Amino acid sequence: MTVTTPTEAVQQFYDTHPINEQQIIEKLTRDGHDPLAVSQDILQDYDQDHFGGVAANDRLALMAAVDTGSHVLDVCCGMGGPSRYLAHNYGCRVTGIDQSASRIDGANRLTRMTGLDDRVSFEIADALKMPFEDRTFDVVISQEAFCHIPEKRRLTSQCFRVLKPGGRIAFTDILTTDRTRPDTEIRLGCEMTFQELGSAAGYREVLAEAGFKGLVMQDIGDQWRKILTGRLEMYRRLRDQTVERFGQTHFEKWDRAYAFFVGLYDTGELGGGRFLAYRPAQ
Repeated sequence: MTVTTPTEAVQQFYDTHPINEQQIIEKLTRDGHDPLAVSQDILQDYDQDHFGGVAANDRLALMAAVDTGSHVLDVCCGMGGPSRYLAHNYGCRVTGIDQSASRIDGANRLTRMTGLDDRVSFEIADALKMPFEDRTFDVVISQEAFCHIPEKRRLTSQCFRVLKPGGRIAFTDILTTDRTRPDTEIRLGCEMTFQELGSAAGYREVLAEAGFKGLVMQDIGDQWRKILTGRLEMYRRLRDQTVERFGQTHFEKWDRAYAFFVGLYDTGELGGGRFLAYRPAQ
């Protein structure tokens, strides 16, 4: 009997995600763009696989004071949409890491298409064992990805380690609330591969233990409720493409899982948070 590890489950989840490299290329083509000659100004409207699109990138970048001198680490970068956006619009360098080979391969190809591969690079890496020297980056970012990573203390410690003194971490994540039921977390673990959901209080604790200071937390659960309803509708519009590539059974399984997930924002069982903290200069 073959046993799927948590890491493999997350990889399979994103290998069969409705938003993927092929879907992006097909949408560009249908809209009259040549994928072989696409600019970042165009691509950034197609490749943002996180809640809130480019506006969410800007909020994190402004919070973390990203500028032309910044070297940014994008943890769980997926296909690299935010990484390319930051490099193009803020003039920074970005390194993205993810454990999904298909996502990293797609990220590299899309980046070469836009000519940003001199400032943006991607590699397969474990966020709990980052392959970087201490004090490498000015900024660490992530968007709705830490929910897929267990051992939040190890994760925040790794983020602290690779940041330079004075460096900033800015991220968003899906959060539990005082209404979240144990059976809900179990189902989300099975269907959405959420390995360990954090809470506002939990992140406050692990960030402080890692050594971060100046924590700022923003409750964005209400904002996400409307955004997620729109994302569910968008995924349903991709039904034909999803069925063609992955089959009817997969589409129906995905639709049930995502509809359940979105509904948890209406019941208050899930929330969302935007976090900023810094590594002390000394």
